[in-house]
Amino acid sequence: MKLDLTALADEHLAAARTAPHGRSAHLVMHDGVLRQTVIALTSGTSLDEHNAPPAASLQVLRGRVSLTTAGRGEELSAGTLRMIPKERHGLTALEDAVVLLTAVND
Repeated sequence: MKLDLTALADEHLAAARTAPHGRSAHLVMHDGVLRQTVIALTSGTSLDEHNAPPAASLQVLRGRVSLTTAGRGEELSAGTLRMIPKERHGLTALEDAVVLLTAVND
């Protein structure tokens, strides 16, 4: 399977900008326990704190986001790849942003 992440980022950011909740997501790959999802968020939109999967990474494709854990935030900008901590965490778009979430679930 071959995907154009730039085109997917454009498509979902446009969808997020017109969505009442300011976000758009699409599962792009699913192979057994591996899942990859493109998530677009408009500036100020958050994904509330949630539990982490057994293993996950976040790649920022566009914009800037804040990954929050235990009340502290870490700013990530386009081009950054970060392992997601194995604790409850949230994500807030500091500007219109698109990320690629890669997760391995049991």
